[in-house]
Amino acid sequence: MAKMQQLIAANWKMNKTIKEAVSFISEFKKLIKNIKNVEIVICPPFTSLQVVSNELKGSNIDLGAQNMNFEDSGAYTGEISPLMLKEIGCEYVILGHSERRESGENDSLINKKVIAALNHGLKPILCVGETFEQRRHGGTEDELEDQLLKCLKDVANPKGLVVAYEPVWAISRGNPSQKAATKADAEDAHLFIRKLLEGMYGEEAAKNTRIIYGGSMKPENAKELLAMPNIDGGLVGNASLDAKSFAEIVEAVG
Repeated sequence: MAKMQQLIAANWKMNKTIKEAVSFISEFKKLIKNIKNVEIVICPPFTSLQVVSNELKGSNIDLGAQNMNFEDSGAYTGEISPLMLKEIGCEYVILGHSERRESGENDSLINKKVIAALNHGLKPILCVGETFEQRRHGGTEDELEDQLLKCLKDVANPKGLVVAYEPVWAISRGNPSQKAATKADAEDAHLFIRKLLEGMYGEEAAKNTRIIYGGSMKPENAKELLAMPNIDGGLVGNASLDAKSFAEIVEAVG
């Protein structure tokens, strides 16, 4: 099966002031100006979305957000709606990240967000993944299936959906000694997710849904991970905070 265009997304999390974001984009655009075979997405904090949107105009880089509410408007202090993201120019939105789940988000809430994103023409990057304990007890596949079925409940058409396999045990959280999943482990999980999607939506839809890896991807391991048949890109955390480092990951697509 020929690989579709790969997607490399930067999740800056709660990092970078507006000034730092502008400086990053200026440097990064120069580093990847000749790259045409990769879809690149930058997901800055909410405070930088508008200025980053302006800086990305005319480039080959898309804008994404790190989260959103499922309602269009209302009394939701501190929340951001899909309409607001669309107005700024967002193409993508990360949903169900493990750090959000640890803050209390569950699959039912994430499901509402996924549906709202798709209804508004946003492309959700839906994060699913198992903890160390679940993996240690052989529960990886059960957990992935449970999360995927619940988060995609009542989603009739997955067009635009991106699934990010995010093994919680492999996320660095600022710890450089944290190890990513091996390329074989990551490929096994991606293949399992694709088979789940095939069962839910059919072979064609599963083949055309990008499944990307999110768990301590960095320049040192990006090439071998991205070469695996069912890995269609990466959701990059710490390594996306440095323009040169992130550019090296984009270049690793080959």
